[in-house]
Amino acid sequence: MRTLTFVMAGGQGTRLYPLTRDRAKPAVPFGGKYRIIDFVLSNLVNSGIYSIYVLVQWRSQSLIEHLKDGWQMGGGILPSHFVTPVPAQMRIGESWYQGTADAIFQNLNLLEDNKPDLVAVFGADHIYRMDIAQMIEFHTERKAAVTVATLPVPIEEASEFGIVDVDSGLRIHRFDEKPREPRSMPGAPGRCLASMGNYLFDPEILVKALVEDSTKPGSHHDFGKDLIPDLIGKVPVYAYNFMTNRIRGDSEMNTAYWRDVGTLDAYFEANMDLRDARPHLNLYNTYWPLRTAYYDQPPAKFVFNEDGRRGQALHSVVSEGCIVSGGMVRNSVLGRSVFVHSYSQVDDSVLMDYVEVGRHARIRRAIIDKNVYIPEGETIGYDLERDRKRFFVTDSGLVVIPKAPKRERIAF
Repeated sequence: MRTLTFVMAGGQGTRLYPLTRDRAKPAVPFGGKYRIIDFVLSNLVNSGIYSIYVLVQWRSQSLIEHLKDGWQMGGGILPSHFVTPVPAQMRIGESWYQGTADAIFQNLNLLEDNKPDLVAVFGADHIYRMDIAQMIEFHTERKAAVTVATLPVPIEEASEFGIVDVDSGLRIHRFDEKPREPRSMPGAPGRCLASMGNYLFDPEILVKALVEDSTKPGSHHDFGKDLIPDLIGKVPVYAYNFMTNRIRGDSEMNTAYWRDVGTLDAYFEANMDLRDARPHLNLYNTYWPLRTAYYDQPPAKFVFNEDGRRGQALHSVVSEGCIVSGGMVRNSVLGRSVFVHSYSQVDDSVLMDYVEVGRHARIRRAIIDKNVYIPEGETIGYDLERDRKRFFVTDSGLVVIPKAPKRERIAF
């Protein structure tokens, strides 16, 4: 069965500002060396799905460059193997993408050109591992027209998601976007099935539904709000329970890890999940590699071994090219080519590529975007009132410093 995938990567990610000031949310760095979009693309390729269009729109240049550097496939030898960015082109009408369904509708030519047996529509802004082949098997066995990937969530959190009501066979009979009074899933009081924003479609049914939705007055042209609720009762629509998904090489503690990194605090906590000796998200599973762009950089190194001046990183993730030169890094994630100078301290923080921490500087509970230079003796995260005057500080006290121009040092 040939599956054609559309990856939705055009969102602004406004709640992740200032990390999304200069880039689309799927292009935001994560875990030291990756980008958020690497998770969905790796899931697809590891699942044997190689025909992938990435629909981009908002400030997509860095995302397109990342796809070029890390996801070029086929080279003409296998024409069905590709990861191709598709910018919004206003092929139909005079508007940019008006919603998730409209984004596919405006690119129906790609679907018609490829003539797939199955269409997958997946989001690009979540951190998770998923064997999509298992979802396809579920879809095929149920003879479904539409399958929605779902995840059980506590009923008190249901108002943050699209919630599906299902029967005992997981056939969906209702889909509500952020309901005020959700109902529990069968056999699990206090829990609801939340949509993960990932769908499988019969191609003919999808095309017909998109065409009909495009002419409906008042439609948001959105899969969760409009198109899928309208299909329920007309065609078989099923819920695939992500909790049943298994990845070879992962332990039970890694089962069904999924994080919506839609806010700065959620993004920070997902990065912090990687530090543990036995993390819930295992980046070291060779059976399910996480692919990304490759950059020719040297190994990380730790130098100086004197009292008060010892290069160390404890309970941390340190990427290639980093130099910890007589400083201390604890409980943190360092991107590529971060330089931590002598006598400095970095605690509970995320430092992205090419950040430089000057001597005697102290950093605590911060996200520092690319290319930022922290001056000698500077303190961040110790005086939040002072930090609020200079940076972004979340309600939880997390300090966020935006990206600096390449090879320039920002002035505090």
